[in-house]
Amino acid sequence: MDMKNTQAAATYRLAQFESASPVKIVQMLNAGAIRFLRTALTFEPTEDEFRVQIRRAEDIIVELRASLNHEPDPKFSGDLEALYVFMTKELSRSVMEKNTKGIETTIELLTKLLSGWKEASSIIDGGGTTSSSSGISHVS
Repeated sequence: MDMKNTQAAATYRLAQFESASPVKIVQMLNAGAIRFLRTALTFEPTEDEFRVQIRRAEDIIVELRASLNHEPDPKFSGDLEALYVFMTKELSRSVMEKNTKGIETTIELLTKLLSGWKEASSIIDGGGTTSSSSGISHVS
């Protein structure tokens, strides 16, 4: 892909992100974290790129945690926060112990969360509720 096409693709992705609903942004972030973790699994735990990919996923999880809005449903957002903290610890453990167990656990959890957010999105899009009740602050 030449430079012009690469730049056009990046502009398109940015526009998708900027115009997305809060729930769609959460889905995109979950999918990105999963992608980085799957990429990490392609490297040996002793390789630098293994840690780089895990850190990228951790950054996303930290951002997801920071974007939680506890007001609409403190229990729901508290449960999500506990999951994000657990995943971050699991990934840190994978880096320190140079193994993939925490990555696999985190991929499984993120995949389940992604599925739930997709279901929530279909309910929201169908008029069942509003995005302000999602427990997620809009990222701008």
